[in-house]
Amino acid sequence: MSSTTRDSFHSRLGFVLASAGAAIGLGNIWGFPTQVANNGGGAFLLVYLVVTVLLALPALYAEVYIGNQMQTNPVAALKKACGERFGKIGESAGIIGLIGALMMLSFYTIVAGWMLAHSLSPVAQMLGSTESSTWLASSSTLRNIIFTPVFIVLTAAIVHQGVHAGIERWSSRLMPLLLVMLLGLIIYILQQEGAMKGVELYLIPDFSQITDANLIIAAMGQAFFSLAIGVGAMMVYGSYMKKDQDIGKLVLSIAALDTFIAFIAGLLIIPALFVALHHGQQVFENGKLIGQGQLIFQILPSLFSSFGFIGLLLTFALFTLLSIAALTSTISSTEVVVAYLVEAKSMSRKYATNGVSLLVLIASMLIIINFEVIFALVIQLLTTILQPLMSLFYFIVVGWIWHRGNKLTDLAQLQNNKKLQLFGFYLRYICPTLLIVVFIHLAF
Repeated sequence: MSSTTRDSFHSRLGFVLASAGAAIGLGNIWGFPTQVANNGGGAFLLVYLVVTVLLALPALYAEVYIGNQMQTNPVAALKKACGERFGKIGESAGIIGLIGALMMLSFYTIVAGWMLAHSLSPVAQMLGSTESSTWLASSSTLRNIIFTPVFIVLTAAIVHQGVHAGIERWSSRLMPLLLVMLLGLIIYILQQEGAMKGVELYLIPDFSQITDANLIIAAMGQAFFSLAIGVGAMMVYGSYMKKDQDIGKLVLSIAALDTFIAFIAGLLIIPALFVALHHGQQVFENGKLIGQGQLIFQILPSLFSSFGFIGLLLTFALFTLLSIAALTSTISSTEVVVAYLVEAKSMSRKYATNGVSLLVLIASMLIIINFEVIFALVIQLLTTILQPLMSLFYFIVVGWIWHRGNKLTDLAQLQNNKKLQLFGFYLRYICPTLLIVVFIHLAF
């Protein structure tokens, strides 16, 4: 596909909202509060913010910058950035990123299907169909086999429309809706008895846990997963923006919005846990949540059920919120592979989208059938190994390989930008060193 016919974002706001949508997902609204509850409350929050600033934000910049400068899909972008000498390595890394995107979609669409089913459960209850409501809120294999494809079709319907007409337009609608629903739920929960104890746990760090290596690694995995780094989503979105944009400001906007949503999601979920505790529910066991899935699928629905009809509305709002968050993330991961197929294999967007959707469907069905064995393994491989490794590769490309590591330095000198020069040094030396130290710790 030629550059003259390539689809693109039509505004900076559209790019920021779409990119924030890619970043803001279940990892923010479900995963982040769960990690906070299990890892020292405010201690995890503090470490997460530090890791985001020191590592995740520079990695996000590197990924968006490569895509924006190359104006093509991640595989071709990394191949071009690595030059003739290392082009094959760059191309291989890009393909690994595509595999990462497919891995993410394979488990993410399953979880998204859960959210969609649970959002319909209170609706069925309101309509008087108790049996349907119970089934929708169950964890049956049949339900998963039905709702996973439904979510894949929803994602495909938006991606099929293209970058501007589909991704940008729907992100601009869904992201404000997500924020309004989240704030509404927070306002309601914070008025309930017991909520302030949760706020205290969330905001006051236990400094004795801050140096815990497991906490730091968990925070790093959460930060990379939350910002959707390492699977090519941010690279392909960056490629859909014109090259004259201030990437630094755009990346800061994305990261700030993503972190803000994660932070306020904690203000919903953690206080809600303590409201449930106040109502006599068992929430913690040996200092840990009694189960990550139970937080969203048992504890909170059980709490809301005690509120009568209002509780049904709250349950609907919560799971609709989570469904929206999941949808904006699956859109971006699907677009990564679709962009490659359209540009490198000359497929039409329709056939590329359908092909990716079919591949994701097959992979997700395999996980559903072998859930206990594969599900957690895929998530762990993606978040603690593949995403950080890809981020390390981005640092190496921008800091060492691309124009012999002088791409950012040359730009900084051209613009007489001392801050960018300093950032180039940080990206070249400090970021890879920090990540390598983490990998050494994981290995030994």
